[in-house]
Amino acid sequence: MAVAHKGAISFGLVHIPVSLYRTIREHDIAFNQLCKQSKQRVHYKKYCGNCEKELKAEDIVKGYQYEKDKYVIMTNEELEAIKSEKDKTIHILQFCDIDEIDDIYFEKNYYAIPDSGSEKAYELLRLTMEQEGKVAIAKTVLGTKETLLALCPKQQSIVIKTLFYHDEVVDIPKAFSHPEVQPKELKIAGQLIKAMSSPYDPREYNDEYQERLMNAIRQKIEGEAISVPQEAKESGIVDLMDTLKQSVALQKKGGTSKRSIKH
Repeated sequence: MAVAHKGAISFGLVHIPVSLYRTIREHDIAFNQLCKQSKQRVHYKKYCGNCEKELKAEDIVKGYQYEKDKYVIMTNEELEAIKSEKDKTIHILQFCDIDEIDDIYFEKNYYAIPDSGSEKAYELLRLTMEQEGKVAIAKTVLGTKETLLALCPKQQSIVIKTLFYHDEVVDIPKAFSHPEVQPKELKIAGQLIKAMSSPYDPREYNDEYQERLMNAIRQKIEGEAISVPQEAKESGIVDLMDTLKQSVALQKKGGTSKRSIKH
């Protein structure tokens, strides 16, 4: 797996060189865009209307528009040169409880792996945060943006979570009512939650739509008709209490569990 970022964790006067690796791999089914008539690939060309020619990657530079139709050019070398050593360092600013960070602020995850020779300092930081029940809030420059981070101790490593800044998170876009909920409704809904509660194991879940999509693609390749799963249609208006009671009864019978819906 390729290194996403190289830097160092700065912890007081302690300097811990690390490499960041993405925690996920994507396996979504990819589609190419084709011409409807010829069924050939659609290609996008980068074209300069002034020069009246197609551009190659080496012909393109980064420009910041400071006035209409006026740009200042910044090369990759210049962008890297203005980064200070502090910019490249994952500088710890404070420690806090993970519960103090609202989930809405989390963006991406990376494994922080210590470089050779920095394992002892890395392990000291990881174990101390784990023992104290704390995560570290830090900053570093990723690409062309100073990024806020949360360093979270795990059993085998430190996972770095990138965080959105406060002004990047928007408020709820639309107000909605909060109808009064009756005690008996809370009670029956609580019974349903208890009936559906069990320890979470991510290995028990998979992308069922991707499996159906891949099966449909295979059927078309083999010249077969695509088989569409039949599902019961939902009625428009339902009685909430009646639906909750039916759901609880179904759970007690073992009618719908997470294992039974997994392919």
